Order: sequence, then C-alpha cells, then structure tokens
Amino acid sequence: MSFPRQQARTRRFTLGVPRAFQISPDGRRVAFLRGRDGTDTATCLWVLDTGTGRERVVADPRAIGADDEDLPPEERARRERLRETGGGVVAYTVDEAFTRAAFTLSGRLYCVDLADADAAPRELPAAAPVVDPAISPRGDAVAYVSGGAVRVVGTDGAGDRALAEPDGENVVWGLAEFVAAEEMSRYRGLWWAPDGGSLLAARVDDSPVRRWTIADPAHPEAEPQTVAYPAAGTPNAEVRLAVLEAGGGADAGPPAPVWIDWDRAELPYLVRAGWTTGPDGTPTVVFSAQSRDQRTLSVFSADPGTGLVFATRRETDDVWVEIVPGVPDFTASGSPVWLGRPGGGPRRLYVGDRAVGPEDLYLRGIVDVDGELALCSASPAGRPGEVVLWLFDLRAGTGAQVEFPDAPEGGGVHSGRLRAGTLVVQRRDLSTDGVRTAVVAGAGTDNRRVVAEIASAAEVPDLPAPRVRFWAAGERGVPSALVLPSWYEEGSGPLPVLLDPYGGPHAQRVLAARSAFLTSQWFAEQGFAVVVADGRGTPGVGPEWEQEIHLDLAGPVLEDQVAALHDAAERFGCLDLGRVAIRGWSFGGYLAALAVLRRPDVFHAAVAGAPVTDWTLYDTHYTERYLGLPEEQEAAYRRSSLLEGWAEPNRPLLLIHGLADDNVVFAHTQRLSTALLAAGRAHSVLPLSGITHMASEETTAENLLLLQVEFLKGALRGGPEA
Repeated sequence: MSFPRQQARTRRFTLGVPRAFQISPDGRRVAFLRGRDGTDTATCLWVLDTGTGRERVVADPRAIGADDEDLPPEERARRERLRETGGGVVAYTVDEAFTRAAFTLSGRLYCVDLADADAAPRELPAAAPVVDPAISPRGDAVAYVSGGAVRVVGTDGAGDRALAEPDGENVVWGLAEFVAAEEMSRYRGLWWAPDGGSLLAARVDDSPVRRWTIADPAHPEAEPQTVAYPAAGTPNAEVRLAVLEAGGGADAGPPAPVWIDWDRAELPYLVRAGWTTGPDGTPTVVFSAQSRDQRTLSVFSADPGTGLVFATRRETDDVWVEIVPGVPDFTASGSPVWLGRPGGGPRRLYVGDRAVGPEDLYLRGIVDVDGELALCSASPAGRPGEVVLWLFDLRAGTGAQVEFPDAPEGGGVHSGRLRAGTLVVQRRDLSTDGVRTAVVAGAGTDNRRVVAEIASAAEVPDLPAPRVRFWAAGERGVPSALVLPSWYEEGSGPLPVLLDPYGGPHAQRVLAARSAFLTSQWFAEQGFAVVVADGRGTPGVGPEWEQEIHLDLAGPVLEDQVAALHDAAERFGCLDLGRVAIRGWSFGGYLAALAVLRRPDVFHAAVAGAPVTDWTLYDTHYTERYLGLPEEQEAAYRRSSLLEGWAEPNRPLLLIHGLADDNVVFAHTQRLSTALLAAGRAHSVLPLSGITHMASEETTAENLLLLQVEFLKGALRGGPEA
C-alpha cells in the first residue's frame, strides 16, 4: 500500500492511538479512547486496571449498533473546531467517583457503568439530537444540549427536562461560540457545580454576527449553508453566564437563572469558565474574560447563589495577553495556580503571587493540578522542538522534569495526565514509530514506579524512518530541520528543494518526533531536499519571539523562511537554489502563496492549501490579536494581504480549497484568483467539493499528495525560468 493511501486511511496514523485519558480518584483505574486497530474509525471507550494491567472495552459502537454515524450539525461543527477526524466515541465524561461515563453516538445519549465489568451501555431517553453531554459529579444525571436548550436527564432515565431554553431566534445555550472553540480552545458551554446541584451555562446570542452563505456549486440542488461568521472588525456573538439549578422533576418549568454578569463591554471574550471549591467546601464560580484588543485578561470569582462577582486577577500586555492552557486552576487548599508574565519577561508558574520553578523554562500550559502538585507542559531553554513534562511541588516551590520510563536518549514530545498520584505519560520521539504510553504510580514520591503500559494499535508507516537534521538557522537562530531522501548519498549532487512549513502562530513543525516529519519524508523520497522552519510567531522559543509578528503577518514569517533556506544551502551543500518550491495548508498555505508572490527570486513554485488571502475575511479573535481592528490598522492589513505587493516574474501557483470550508472560507481563494486573473498572472485552482478545512476524506487526502508532487515536479522541471 502506498504511503499516501495509508496516511489517508489511518487519519495521519492517529487511529488506534490511545488518548483522552481520565484517572479515577484513587488512581487505580484509567479510562481512555482507542480504536481496535489502525484503521478503525469506530473509536471505543476502554478502562485499564492499574493493579492488574488489564484493559477492557466498556463501550464499543459496533456492539451498540451505532457505528454508522449520523451526526447533528452542531456536533459536526464541534468536531470541525476540534479537528476531530475519528468516529465512534470521540468524547466522554465521567462522574467524580469514576462509577459512570456518558457519551453520544449519532446524536443519541448513552451511559455506562464503569465499575461493573459486565455492564453494557444504556441509551437514555434524551431529547435528540444530543450534543456535548456532561455527567454530574454525583453520577445521577447528565446535562446536554439539544435544540439550543440545556437539558438534564437522570442516569436512571427519569426526569428529562429543560433548564434553559432559547429566548430568541439566534440564541443557543450550553455551547461554545465559533471564536471560543476555534481560537480560545474553549469547546464547552456548560459546567457542573462540584456538588452536582447546579450548572453554569453560557448563553450565546449570534444575532449581531454577520451571516455568510457557503454553497457547493457541484450540488446546485442543495440548500446553501448559512453560518454566523465574525470577520475581523465586525460584531461578535454576545455571551453571558448563568447558574441553573438542576433539581426538580420532569414537569417543573425551567428554573430562574442566576446571572453572572461582568463588564462585557470592556471584556467581551469569555475565555474559561468552571467551578472551584473553597476551604469550607462551598462551590464558587470561576471564569476569565479578555478585552477585544486582547491586551487585558481578568479572572473573576462569583457567588452562584447571588451572582455577585469579584475580580481576583488581572494581567495586561502592551501587545497581547496569551491565553495559556489550564489556567486558572487551584490547589487542594484553594490557592490559585497561574501561568503569566507580570511585568513582561518569561512566562512563570505562580501559586498565588509566588513564582515557582526555574526561570529558563518555556512553559506551555498547566496540564493538571493534583492536591499540591502541578503537572506542566514545557520546553527546555534553547530546545523548542522538545516538549517535556515538569512536576512541581507547589508547597516547596520545587520541580523536576518527568522522565519517560526506559526512554532512549534524546528529546521527545510528551503529554500526560495526573490524578491521585497516578501519572499517564505519552512520548513521541525520533527513534520510535508512533506513541508510547506509560502509567506511573507514586508520582511526586520516591516510590515512583511503572504499573502498566497502554499499547497503541496505530499502524506503522510504510516509509523509511525520517532522515532529519536539526539546527538553528541564521542570525535569529530559526528552529529548522532538513529532511533528505533515505536513498540520497552525500556528495551525489544537489536536490530540488521543497519548503514544508506551517510557519504561523500556535503550531510547530520542527519537533523531536517522527510523526512530525512523515509527510515531509515522503516528499523527500520523491526526490526533494525538504526544509522545515519555525520562524517568528511560532511557539516554543519565547513570548517575545511570538509577538514579533504584531502588525505584520507577512514580513517576519517570510524573512525567516528565506533565512532558513539560504542557511541550509550554505551549511549542507546539497540544495539546488535554482529549483525551490514551497507548500503548506491554512497559515502554511498563506505562507506558501506569499513566498511565491513576494519573493519569486527565491521561490519558483508553490502549492497553497486553504490559504488566508485577505485578513479582513478571517475571524475577529485571531486576526485582531495580530493586526488590530481593520479600520484602525489599514496599513497592517495591506502589508499582510496576498492581494497586493506582488513581484515579478510570475511563478506557478496551485491553490487548493474546500468549498465547504467554514473556517477559511473559499472566498479567500476566489478573491486571490480574481485578482491574479485581472493582472494576467497564470495560476491554477483546485476546488474540493464537499470538503471542509480538514481535507480528511480518504480519497481526497490520498490524491492531494499525489497531485502536489506531480504539480511541483512539473513546475520545477527546467529550472527557475520554467
């Protein structure tokens, strides 16, 4: 089987990888999701007994008879924001005691007992379609969204009723609005109180948001899809919070909400929301909100009975305040745990106002707080391609890196979960295919030991191991990698070059893991020297590095790609600078088109997939963070636009775009194509019928790789004047 077909069938080798771990309060059981093999899209829910090391399936979509998915539109949209390409049980929630779990299949609600090895999942009589269910901490009820209403049903099947219903045509309760899910990594809109007596829920009113129409010309008989899309400079959805009492019977009307109000004119973005429990055991609402210019982020607590709100923390930045995963959180004693940059400088871990741990770590986020321990994701100073876990003792103010058991020498990319002293840690590295997962007991003690390994069922790529060289390129030390064909012999002559970046905010390509270079290695096997570079704006180096792109999304990122290319040619001597191509998707697609249009003296061909071409068409939260409001920063938008600033000569450019894309809409490619045509500049456009921003459909994903190689080889044949 060819690599393109294998990569497509396995959803980029993600099927069969264990993920979405949750740990019981005694640390003796671990729940997770995994398919039965590397091509199984019907993901199952499993439980591991850490005492025996035995795994068992607790929910199998095929056994339930619900493996043929028929998803409601709200669930499809939620998965699009999550970049979820699998099927079956893709998300689940568990109660506090780890006795029950809830999940959906094809818009229907299921509950399963985790403690009973013989129990089968039960469908609950909920109002379909069910979206994003959450089981109560007590395990006696499940809250969910249906028809824009927040509803609750008992796990015994009794008492289904609405807690909050839409009070307007464009009002939805309990779901995250577009920019929260797409840009803030907040995918939920409802949260149970720790005592299970009430719910915190978001009310989203999309009425102010402009409507866009997405149609598929291949199916003129189909109704166009109308979406609420908040483009830069236009109104956002209005978001409020309310506490809803969960008690009452099926005949009771919706309870009166207790509104949790803050200054939404100053801080309109709801970033995080949830609950904490004070030292006296009283549940308290906690949430954070951000200003429209994103230079202020404040944390609030609120009394769920009265709605009275108190400001507890405020962080500001002259450029923008980064939203960091996992904050705020709290220790068992109620002390707030935070990652921030008070006064600028490196991001630090704080307990209250006290900084904890070394200053030279690049802290990426808080993974879990377990009692007085905090598990954080970080990168060592000067090694942005490595992602490690650090375990901090918040009382002592000390910390240490978590080492993966029996790991080979060299860095890797790690993720994990921590609860009750049980640590689940995953590792990807350059010497191993796929993912390794270890379950460790006694984390944070001298009695730390591996109690189990969770196997991955993912397929092994039918591809030579990536042949990668890492270095820091140019004066700025751009993190870079060179990927060569497995068959290439040193000194045997120069190779045509392919740059394969993402190159933008919130994503890295130069990572210490094989999985990061599989596609690049396949392109190398086709006869290219592949250069991958993470220039300014990408994470891993430091906050100042990320903020270098403020008010200019074009200049710094393109300069760093050119610098990495020229440094590689001088350093390695096997690159033919007369034959240089570039490819990318999303921001990488923008960068690829930018390169061939602005620097045709360097780049001779480009493939741009789903590119942002006109930043006034992209969403508020992302675009305004970097470029400000269009009416206030016209020059920044012009600098960053692909619709002007072109240089000669004209180079081959292939634009690829899904017609159903609701993130980077097809209008981006259409506008660029129209402008190029008006200027008499030849180019090619490949529209993908029915494809969203994720081109994961098997046949499409396979053929896209093959067509890109064919296009690039043809464009580079004959050298720079071709």
